Amino acid sequence: MIEGPPGPALASPAAPGRSRVTLQIIADRLAVSTATVSLALRDSPLVAEATRIRVREIAREMGYRYNRGAAALRTDRTNIVAVGFHDITNPYFAELLAAIEETTTAQGRSVLLGTYAEDLERQRRVLDTLAEYRPDGMILCPAAGSTSESLRPLIDAGIPIVQLSRELDGVELDFVGSDDRAGTFQAMEHLIGLGHRRIAFICANEEISTGRNRYASYREMLVRHGLPFDPALVHMGIGTRENGLKGIQYVLDAADPPTAAFCMNDIAAFGAMLGLRHRGREAGRDFSIVGCDDVREAAQWFPALTTVHNFQNEMGAKSAEFLLNRIAEPAAPLQRLTLTPKLIVRGTTCPPPPR
Repeated sequence: MIEGPPGPALASPAAPGRSRVTLQIIADRLAVSTATVSLALRDSPLVAEATRIRVREIAREMGYRYNRGAAALRTDRTNIVAVGFHDITNPYFAELLAAIEETTTAQGRSVLLGTYAEDLERQRRVLDTLAEYRPDGMILCPAAGSTSESLRPLIDAGIPIVQLSRELDGVELDFVGSDDRAGTFQAMEHLIGLGHRRIAFICANEEISTGRNRYASYREMLVRHGLPFDPALVHMGIGTRENGLKGIQYVLDAADPPTAAFCMNDIAAFGAMLGLRHRGREAGRDFSIVGCDDVREAAQWFPALTTVHNFQNEMGAKSAEFLLNRIAEPAAPLQRLTLTPKLIVRGTTCPPPPR
């Protein structure tokens, strides 16, 4: 999937029987130089606005198509930013992508997207394919189980990389993410403050940095408040709606079931809310659910989901800014930004029911 900025379109073959329109033809039509036409099509401030508008109008009328490949050979820049995500069906990553696209488009870049689920072999193939397009840089959220070696071919090729949301040990790369420990602390403080003493963790996943941080912080908060850790209240798995539904039913079947659950992400929380309904129970009335991410859908559920807001718009935009900075200055010091999340209390949390 390629999304690009407004302006000259991507290269395409000329229509049968129709001569290819060149910069020289447009220049002759307007009685200006080819350099002026080229600068105008790139929206250069060196060309008067009226001339830029006129050049673009004539280019559209004549069916001119910008040859991006030829431009890349001339400048050693493709103006493409590659984005590799493990999951675009999760609205959280769609929101990150939208922020990346908005920021890069404003700087005249196009976005090339590749997705690979949580599949390491598929990730290798996708990243290899993205690299074949010679992007100026990449923004990546690695698949579960990735190691520094997963990115080694890209690093050795000198491709600028920013890690987003998830990060790998053993690599020195720019990173933008959320303080997962702080977010989990806020969620657990809220549930414990309501009186919950049996709190489950739904979709724990120690194969990713976000999962390790959240699960470790969950356990740390239990210790801090003198609450026992019970493995029967932990459901391991990737954070999906299906696993959220299975997870809540799994922990409800424990000998001493929980009265609340912290979920790895919002979509797992949505599944958990549905799982409660399968048991004739309702979040915010009979049981407390807290998610993590605060996707737009979270406020639209009934009841609306209590969740940890990770400021994904800022995360996506900053990852794009970091990458553009890295492309401009490859030898600059490493950039790292960890945003402090905020708990958003809505309708899915309540005190535990009397026993």
